[in-house]
Amino acid sequence: MSEAQPFPAGLFNQAGLNRQHVFDLDRLPDEVRATLGDTKNFRQLILLGHGGKRLWACVQAAGMPGEHPIDDYVIQTVAQVFADQNYRIVYPGDAPVGLQQLGTLAGWHHPSPFMVGIDAEWGSWFAYRAAVLADTDFLPFFPVDRGNPCPTCSERPCIPACPAAALSNEGFALDKCIAYRRQDGSVCQFTCLARSACPVGSEHRYSEAQLRHTYGISLRMIRR
Repeated sequence: MSEAQPFPAGLFNQAGLNRQHVFDLDRLPDEVRATLGDTKNFRQLILLGHGGKRLWACVQAAGMPGEHPIDDYVIQTVAQVFADQNYRIVYPGDAPVGLQQLGTLAGWHHPSPFMVGIDAEWGSWFAYRAAVLADTDFLPFFPVDRGNPCPTCSERPCIPACPAAALSNEGFALDKCIAYRRQDGSVCQFTCLARSACPVGSEHRYSEAQLRHTYGISLRMIRR
């Protein structure tokens, strides 16, 4: 039996994609695999994400033009790292990839009251950046689950911090969130005050420029 390929973690870390997980396709649940499209020429799925501020700094340093500089940078990075591999990027793209399902399987994702995934190390300051089908032979990763900090949070500062009153102990009211963000004077047009109020992983909180970029995209979608 041939030796497994070494996973190029260092190259991805250097590029700011410091969260990585390798899945064997034949071990994925059928409902997850079904979201990936045609997988017959591939053996593995590589989930790439970032935690903290480094990715945005790398994107800015690369001077990426266009409306979606993070996606363009990530696609470029994958092309460089996997230049000698048979691969296909399914996210970013049009496939309905279940990113939160993959994040749960990887141990990254736990639900939070403000509807952004959270874990005990990064808080909510991480994101999924690519899902890549590849004909590779990397050792599959074990889940790295640092636990959900929300159930043991007694103060729950995120709930009163929401100016739209969209958060409660009973759940999240998406309609209230969207209605408030649409208002001209909304203070949540380019941020989420509930998310920012969460103390978990606060040292990894995105810069104002990154928040404005990220929430600007979702605001445009809401206004459409």
